[in-house]
Amino acid sequence: MDNTAKQQLREFLKETLASHGDHKDFSDNEALFSSGRLDSFSMMNLIMHLEESLNIDFSNLEFDISLVDSVDDIERLADAQQAR
Repeated sequence: MDNTAKQQLREFLKETLASHGDHKDFSDNEALFSSGRLDSFSMMNLIMHLEESLNIDFSNLEFDISLVDSVDDIERLADAQQAR
């Protein structure tokens, strides 16, 4: 994942958090879903965003929250998908 894509991802997550009234900053390794900061509806929006912006096909993956829990997790997933 290049820096532009990572920044766009961070902005998407920041906006999603803000829509839930959460304006606190977050680190790239911070768990956003398992910590409760984001909910399952937010996860579905994130999945759709990742499919569109990074061409990640979740239909071929055994989904687990650990794949998208943090920016770092998503970056690893995107890099692994691009390597295929």
